[in-house]
Amino acid sequence: MSNLEQIEAAILSLPSNEFEQLKRWFFDLDYERWDEQLEQDIADGKLEALAQEAIAEFETGHCREI
Repeated sequence: MSNLEQIEAAILSLPSNEFEQLKRWFFDLDYERWDEQLEQDIADGKLEALAQEAIAEFETGHCREI
């Protein structure tokens, strides 16, 4: 049995309250990693073209209030 299969089996055997705790922890971890990746992409300049495009559209009036 692989590690993943062992983890899956352990998760399936959790009581409801522990499953909810695990789910919250996993979602928090996922969001944290996503934030870290976004920050790295910004630092690497990967979003610069999109930012400049948005600024240009705003400056030319191609925007609307939300």
